Amino acid sequence: MKKKIVVLGGGTGMSHLLRGLKDFPVEITAVITVADNGKSTGKLREEFSTPAVGDIRQVLTNLSPLSPEIKNTMEYRFDTYSDLDGHPIGNLLLTAMLNQTGSLKTSIENLSKLLRIKHKVLPLSEDYLTLEAETIDGEIITGQSQIMKSYQKFKKIQYKEKPHVLKEVKEAIKEADLIIFSMGSLYTSILPHLICPEMIKCLDKAKAPLMYLCNIMNQPGETEESYVSHYVSILNEYLGKRKIDVVIANHQKISKKMIEKYEKEFKEPVRIDQKNLEKMNIELLSADLITVEDGTIKHNGLKLSSMIFSYLMR
Repeated sequence: MKKKIVVLGGGTGMSHLLRGLKDFPVEITAVITVADNGKSTGKLREEFSTPAVGDIRQVLTNLSPLSPEIKNTMEYRFDTYSDLDGHPIGNLLLTAMLNQTGSLKTSIENLSKLLRIKHKVLPLSEDYLTLEAETIDGEIITGQSQIMKSYQKFKKIQYKEKPHVLKEVKEAIKEADLIIFSMGSLYTSILPHLICPEMIKCLDKAKAPLMYLCNIMNQPGETEESYVSHYVSILNEYLGKRKIDVVIANHQKISKKMIEKYEKEFKEPVRIDQKNLEKMNIELLSADLITVEDGTIKHNGLKLSSMIFSYLMR
């Protein structure tokens, strides 16, 4: 019987992970945040009052075993002067299905069949949710896109509306053999899962270990310092009785040229501080995990997935 993995996240980091993990002999349930309000997703949310579909589209594309031509079509963005400008085909397909079915979960299931996806993709919630962040200066910033662009340090993050976690998400967490918090923006991709009281109750009761895949580079405003323990501390602050059990982090040296490139975006490498992690009773798994795609640093999806699978099968 295959082991069951639940992955919580959103954005390109999670998509990159699932691209490698999907071919391992495991059952994956990917749970995606639905509060993105940027670009195409933001326009569709505003026009149709729907949960965000952009991160879901990326995950579906990366889980599909179909040819690159089909997947490239899913990701194709219109470049035009009409209202179609900037919209990917996949976003329009999901929105069309959502208008027909009235359910984001059902729409994802239908599109998964078209894309021949073997694993399960679920939205965190069917609700229209808006992220709010309070900065350390007491300013309230509304909207996921606005939070990411603010480059400020945050004291608290919450939803403007009351979130209702999908029943199937809670069932998947209950049955999981491993629960993973994916790499990605801490405040806009990971913590949105942990500001739902229902989610915390489920995680408290879960039998599975909690694993965190730490970012290679930090984002402005995420942590006071760029250490793995700082990321884990913030996650633990939002978690309930259960805390992070194990973290996977990169220990590969980054080239000076690449560091200088990221410094222009006010980003720096996240460093491993093993002694602090030991004090927190957290198991550290580290490796050379860097690959460069299109001039940007990414996790080596295959190596990362191998580490996850090895941990799961111990």
